[in-house]
Amino acid sequence: MKELTLDAVVDNITKVTEFVDGQLEELGCPMKAQMQIDIAIDELFSNIAHYAYNPEVGPATVRVEVVEDPMAVVVTFVDSGVQYDPLAKEDPDTTLSAEERDIGGLGIYMVKKSMDDITYEYKDGQNILRIRKNI
Repeated sequence: MKELTLDAVVDNITKVTEFVDGQLEELGCPMKAQMQIDIAIDELFSNIAHYAYNPEVGPATVRVEVVEDPMAVVVTFVDSGVQYDPLAKEDPDTTLSAEERDIGGLGIYMVKKSMDDITYEYKDGQNILRIRKNI
C-alpha cells in the first residue's frame, strides 16, 4: 500500500491523479479502468476540497492498494473534515431533464456506476471513502 497526504485543495487534484496513475501504470492497468479511476479521483477529491474543511484547508490522505481474487485496485480517501456520507444521498433521477433534476449528486452517481464497489465509514473522527475497481 502506498499513500500520499496533502492539503485538500482543488489545485492538488492533479498531484493525486499522478500519484494514483503511477501505481496503476506499474500494474499494467487497462486504460479504460485508469480513466474511470481518474474521473472518480477528480470528483471525490474535489468534494473533499470544497466541503470537508470549508472555509479552512485541512489534510487529506489518499491510499492505493492492490488486492487479488479478483485483481483490483482500491483507492481510499481519508479526511478529518465535516462528517459526510456521499452515499447516503439518493441517486438522481436521470430520466428527468437537467432543468427538472435537483442540483448535486450526479458526480457521486457517476462514480458509483463506474466503480465495482464504493464504501463510506466515519471512524475516529475521519471520513473514509473507498473505491474499488476490478482490473
